[in-house]
Amino acid sequence: MTKPLLKVEKLTKHFPITGGVLGRKVGAVKAVNDLSFEVYEGETLGIVGESGCGKSTMGRLLLKLIEPTDGSVAFREEQLLTKSPKEMRKMRRELQMVFQDPYASLNPRMTVERILEEPLIVHGIGSKEERRQKVKEMLGIVGLDEAYGKRYPHQFSGGQRQRIGIARALMTNPKLIIADEPVSALDVSIQSQILNLLKDLQKEFSLTYIFISHDLGVVRHISDRLGVMYLGSLVELADSEKVYADPLHPYTKALLSAVPLPDPEAVKEQIVLKGDLPSPSDPPKGCAFHTRCPACFEPCTVKKPAWKEVKEGHYVACHLYE
Repeated sequence: MTKPLLKVEKLTKHFPITGGVLGRKVGAVKAVNDLSFEVYEGETLGIVGESGCGKSTMGRLLLKLIEPTDGSVAFREEQLLTKSPKEMRKMRRELQMVFQDPYASLNPRMTVERILEEPLIVHGIGSKEERRQKVKEMLGIVGLDEAYGKRYPHQFSGGQRQRIGIARALMTNPKLIIADEPVSALDVSIQSQILNLLKDLQKEFSLTYIFISHDLGVVRHISDRLGVMYLGSLVELADSEKVYADPLHPYTKALLSAVPLPDPEAVKEQIVLKGDLPSPSDPPKGCAFHTRCPACFEPCTVKKPAWKEVKEGHYVACHLYE
């Protein structure tokens, strides 16, 4: 690994809570807190965590679809968060997103042909005939007949719509794609098809992925490295196989213990977390996980654990390793 393609430092997003007649700020939803990580060219970085942990918000912050509260995001050493809307539009040729809902992310009033052609029109790429030809080629690449270009999104199944979403993301030849739970709304059999398609496209187009999901089985299938999020912060980051073979953080251990084994006779200790996920508008002091952690001890309740490299390439934020 050389220089990172994407470098994120202390990325933070707090959504204000207003109240009263004057609409004054009375608090904040701390959706993302001090996220720092790097993504290298050609890899797939998986991000997992419970619903409400800030995964999707993080994905939108990286593309500046949401304005951050603090922090920096550098793509090829260019700072994205300080760029104007016009400058950011140019950068989005290389930065694309595949959204979770394959229907809501497609304009129901546009034909598939128009949906796929739109990114090329926005960025001024090619003549009308060249754009139409690329649309036909891209439909074939994602496994759809070119005749489907004349149809509307409602005429397709969920898996086909997600293929259209993937095709749209590829139209500008991006280097980095953020996939926000791209298979969570699909049947299991269709999930495997879309995951295999993403892996094939990665090889064909030299793509880099940030793959966001709550399904550890899906992430293991596609990811080179794995980051685990809890209440807006990363708690563990390492090569995927290291995380699955030797998880360090108690939260990661609890998540992995819930993954079913393919052998029905196999016995595995299941760690049951007590209580609910705390509110991001009023997170616990100290370690955010201490209210549910089976290994909690005194420092956890008063001091936030440092983000540190415990083993080579294996990062964790936990007082057990300080």
